[in-house]
Amino acid sequence: MSAALQPRFHPAGFDEALRTALDDVRTGRWRTTSELLRQCPTWGVRTARSQVLAAAAAQGDAVEAWLQEEPSADAMVMRARVMVQRALNAHRAGQSDAGVLADRGRAACWEAARYYPDDPVPWVCLLVLAQLDWPDEAQRRTEHRRSSPEYLLPSGPWGLLHEADRRDPGNREAWHRMVQAIRAYGQNAFDLVRWVSTWAPEGSPLLLLPLYVHAEHYARQRALGKLTPLYWTTDPISYYTARAFDRWFKHADRSSWSALDVNVLAQALFSSGFIPQAGVVFEAIGPFVTPEPWKHVADVPERWLEQFEHARDRCLPVRAGGPLHAARRQ
Repeated sequence: MSAALQPRFHPAGFDEALRTALDDVRTGRWRTTSELLRQCPTWGVRTARSQVLAAAAAQGDAVEAWLQEEPSADAMVMRARVMVQRALNAHRAGQSDAGVLADRGRAACWEAARYYPDDPVPWVCLLVLAQLDWPDEAQRRTEHRRSSPEYLLPSGPWGLLHEADRRDPGNREAWHRMVQAIRAYGQNAFDLVRWVSTWAPEGSPLLLLPLYVHAEHYARQRALGKLTPLYWTTDPISYYTARAFDRWFKHADRSSWSALDVNVLAQALFSSGFIPQAGVVFEAIGPFVTPEPWKHVADVPERWLEQFEHARDRCLPVRAGGPLHAARRQ
């Protein structure tokens, strides 16, 4: 296997500039992060970069040093990001101080939103915190139980989503966080992603939302012995998979691709039997593999890389041709 195709996971994915900033922030240096956030071409890129940087910065004090040495709107936004990430980490670890950390993170988000009112990131961070609230609607914070704008969809942090979405329509992370909140409340996320898929425009990563929900559902149900790989060949999953290839992959801005999105599409195409189309997507992935969704479909989740390599090796020699459904595996 050539070095160019040797799979490797890196949180920065395709974003080489983010890779450098991430290496620096891990060692306590913040200036490349500051420069990188100033140079983001879109709100979507800023959102994605700040998320990855915060996951690393939450383990150190680089952002605190930045605020002390050169306070700015970007530094305040990153402080909110980091504090929310720490609250999320504490919640996942079952720490007793998770609630206190969430309250501190929420206060930092509101401060960043006031200081930089055009930025969607503070509102995305508030959506992250929404998934930490009580499943029981009566016990949830008021902003986490707003009525849906669409009939029959569950209540949730719709107001927060609206604020993020009006600043950056179709913000990828905002909608993913909304799905996570709905699922954390024990509500049906399938209806939500089905609705989103009806209006998401060509090139929007929101067209992949159904694939994420189905992959996670498959992993949970298969662990209980309730599903088999044939799940992926049934409608509506195969429909959403074909649609994501036609309406997202063929039209997306590849300069701002998420490596996770491309891996999710490749897995869904392969598992659904769209082998030539999966080969095209694997070529686009190159070496930039992500553990998800491969760990969801691997027989042993810890051996997800073998699952990726098996699927890629099956698909790469095949080239797309003819109607999509005509290419399905017999």
